[in-house]
Amino acid sequence: MSKLCVVVGGGMVAHRFVEALRSRDEAGEWRVTVLAEEPRPPYDRVALTSYFENRDPELLNLGEAHLWQDPNVKLRRGAKVISVDPAAHTVITENGMSHAYDSLVLATGSYAFMPPVPGRELPGCFVYRTIDDVAALRGYVETLQERNPKRRIRGAVIGGGLLGLEAAGALKKLGADATVVEFAPRLMPLQVDDGGGESLKRLIEAMGVDVRVGTATSAIKGRIAVEKMVFNDGTSIDVDVVIFATGVRPRDELARDAGLEVGERGGIVVDDTCRTADPDIYAIGEVACIQGRVWGLVGPGYTMAEVAVDQMLGGSGTFTGGDLSTKLKLLGVDVASFGDAFGTTDGALSVVYTDPIAGVYKKLVLSDDARTLLGGILVGDASAYAGLRPLLGRPLGVDPAAYLVPAGAEGAPVQGELPDDAPVCSCNNVTAGAIRCSVTEGGCTDLAGVKACTKAGTSCGSCLPLVRKLMVAELEKSGTVVSNALCEHFELSRAQLFDVVRITGLTTFSEIIGRHGRGRGCDICKPVVASILASLGNGHILAGEQAAIQDTNDHVLANIQKDGTYSVVPRVPGGEITPDGLIVIGQIARDFGLYTKITGGQRIDMFGARIDQLPDIWRRLVDAGFESGHAYGKALRTVKSCVGSTWCRYGVQDSVGLAIDLELRYRGLRSPHKLKLGVSGCARECAEARGKDVGIIATDKGWNVYVGGNGGFTPRHAVLLAEDLSAEELVRTIDRFLMYYVRTADRLQRTAVWLESIEGGLDHVRKVIMEDSLGIAADLDAAMAGHVDGYRDEWRDVLEDPVKLARFAGFVNAADAVDDNLQYVGERGQVRPATDADRESGVELIDSERRPVLVAGPTIPIGGAR
Repeated sequence: MSKLCVVVGGGMVAHRFVEALRSRDEAGEWRVTVLAEEPRPPYDRVALTSYFENRDPELLNLGEAHLWQDPNVKLRRGAKVISVDPAAHTVITENGMSHAYDSLVLATGSYAFMPPVPGRELPGCFVYRTIDDVAALRGYVETLQERNPKRRIRGAVIGGGLLGLEAAGALKKLGADATVVEFAPRLMPLQVDDGGGESLKRLIEAMGVDVRVGTATSAIKGRIAVEKMVFNDGTSIDVDVVIFATGVRPRDELARDAGLEVGERGGIVVDDTCRTADPDIYAIGEVACIQGRVWGLVGPGYTMAEVAVDQMLGGSGTFTGGDLSTKLKLLGVDVASFGDAFGTTDGALSVVYTDPIAGVYKKLVLSDDARTLLGGILVGDASAYAGLRPLLGRPLGVDPAAYLVPAGAEGAPVQGELPDDAPVCSCNNVTAGAIRCSVTEGGCTDLAGVKACTKAGTSCGSCLPLVRKLMVAELEKSGTVVSNALCEHFELSRAQLFDVVRITGLTTFSEIIGRHGRGRGCDICKPVVASILASLGNGHILAGEQAAIQDTNDHVLANIQKDGTYSVVPRVPGGEITPDGLIVIGQIARDFGLYTKITGGQRIDMFGARIDQLPDIWRRLVDAGFESGHAYGKALRTVKSCVGSTWCRYGVQDSVGLAIDLELRYRGLRSPHKLKLGVSGCARECAEARGKDVGIIATDKGWNVYVGGNGGFTPRHAVLLAEDLSAEELVRTIDRFLMYYVRTADRLQRTAVWLESIEGGLDHVRKVIMEDSLGIAADLDAAMAGHVDGYRDEWRDVLEDPVKLARFAGFVNAADAVDDNLQYVGERGQVRPATDADRESGVELIDSERRPVLVAGPTIPIGGAR
């Protein structure tokens, strides 16, 4: 006869317990009843913020639905347990039903803690823990937006930890302003040190979120709802919504009432087998106090679930500790912390790399002999995390500083082969050996198969790059052809998908994923398909379904700035512009109050335009003969030029004329990543052509062409492709190079990385372009000719189409409303976004219409604030 197991709680750890028990209980020894308080099956709380975008709670559901159709499993939703009777071996739910058990598993998790701040009961105060919390917050903000369409909603988050920064991201996604208030002197105080906290603060502020650290909230005030937050130093801010993200507390009330022991700081006390003092009652996850502490991450909770299952099936598994490593993307910023991140080990040494301009901070903590990795912190660039975390407690084998240089840079280490016992997925306790075994013995040949077989990467997902690397290495050892699928929705690579779309002539994402993919798509494949369709000339990027799948800035044909306004960059081919053109740009910038700057690509950028102003700005530019400079797109940006033989006494060729011809030829060419070209009129290289994707340098005999250069985080010098070409040969060579790159490169792959990764490298590309080794030269020529003939200015097309034009409104529900929450200060004769320090200093503020904003305190004339 089967034994009865009752699980109280329907969260992620409860789900893992049931999943593990059903997969290991081959004899059908146990029947399981899950009593979940929420009205839905277990879901992914880690991805809770995504609910603001997809608004479909079922997309967050964990695992496969068939688990709940198992005859040995019953899921009771909306079944809140109110009491446990250990003597009678029963639990009672709120509706009065009694459930008998042979073993009871308490997986009640935790609740969001709200500190006793006066005013916390006012409407407009929320916690951020469940789907219902998120839905209530969203509904409240959207109601405020409907009532106040002419101003932005002001939100604040109390708590600057993991959850607090996620909550700030949620406010931004709702279109509200966000301020994060943290009592500690830095953000994420439990995960990063002062250096990492400072870098994180700068990055978060650059995303348009105000940050106040070392600040305590003394009260929340309002007449009938939230209106103001008051701080201990006497200052205050006006707010409409407050989210409490100040930590969690174990939900151990059932255990307390049942007479079970709880920890001094909460949590049900259990031993290393996850049993309470009552041998028939287990506690797992955030509610369990094990080894004298409560573990507040999902990884240790999953470990406890596996231990409890092993014990119930007669095993001897014990909890030996949990991995507190974390890696996540907060507001688009990568953050990782692992091991002894703060260097508390005796004799520990630290190696630090910091790049304040890029907002990158990396620290490795090492043993006193600088050989063994003890921990680390990565902010802004966490690409090394997957390879470093499995090496905790092991010798690095190379100079530790090499692990901190930018990914792909010269000197960066090549990841050695991890030992079989090295942990890869801490959430699910999967080792490198288990990954390899899933390939060699389990027959897995793709990432989806490895995930299903080992559970690696099925929780937070941060280990997936390393999982894939191990899988690919093992497949290659066996001689198996390795899949380079674009994402889980497409088995094809980007290059394969490009060919499919080109050959089939499909023109919408729905058609493409319906015939050649599965599911609804994701943030990886949607922009890729959008780029492919644009590369193939399939209409305007904002036409019909195309608009919904564009990447960030392409949605509005402009670059978003830190304060939510946009910059406008008209095309200035070769950097050559007439006095009349300069006057027009100056008049527009003056009339709209825009900040202007000469860019590194020899163009003029105008900053500070509201979204509703963009069409009016574009109209005046288009009427004056300008067009979009595509500064927002993965496309040709600029062709930089020196003066060349036109004026310069050293110039040997007309670099300006060639630059203009090339820019007009390749304008609007959509590609896997941005493209930059440069033309220098002599070997002195004033246009810095060898730092470009395509660089041309004049010689006495013609032109030398270099490819694969770029600046940025990992600078590359372009390498010589061909020498002494005539203008006609040069254009044909560049045509073929760019089209071959567009067709075969991976997503977001610059030409430099593409040349390194494509089989045969530069020699192969040279043969394809110069010798037609693949027999596709005529096809590449025709494709470029089609692009040149089909070019249309995206700005002009929007202005001529009322449907597209309607997208450019300040507020969805009030097209004529103006965002009057934007504030600026004068600096060097222009304006820039105001900071908190500016507002507190009393400097004169002006609004988006460049009118003075009334504030208390002294004023400084515009142009005088420094």
